[in-house]
Amino acid sequence: MKLKQVSISIENSPARLYEVTKALGDAGINLRALNLVETGGGFGLLRLLVSDVTTTRRILMKKHLPAQVSEVVAAEIEDKPGSLARMLKFLLDAKVHTLYMYAFAGFSSEKAVMIFCFTDNDKAIEILKKKGIQVLDAKAFGMLEAEG
Repeated sequence: MKLKQVSISIENSPARLYEVTKALGDAGINLRALNLVETGGGFGLLRLLVSDVTTTRRILMKKHLPAQVSEVVAAEIEDKPGSLARMLKFLLDAKVHTLYMYAFAGFSSEKAVMIFCFTDNDKAIEILKKKGIQVLDAKAFGMLEAEG
């Protein structure tokens, strides 16, 4: 139930972000979720959930943008005040900590989808499922399963 996320370090320049998104779009890669944060020194970290991880990596390598693939967890929670805090409390009690997270919009107006990287993704998935929290798979995001 883990998703493959592609992360790349890019210059903080409108042209570079455009270049990456244009190349992926031209190749028919759908951006399912993304997060761009400034890391200092004129660079940013672009995290992507894409429809095809393998092709995305190949495109980025051709552009001399080495991409790291890591695993993340997507959880669907109620879109109500306090829902995220309740979910995080289950994990905190189990000593599973959040390294980073970002939101995804577009599933439904009643649910929120959060993308997480935890200190232990497998343990987090187990806990979330036991607590009745829906963990989404690649199919739910319209993503091909990545190799490896």
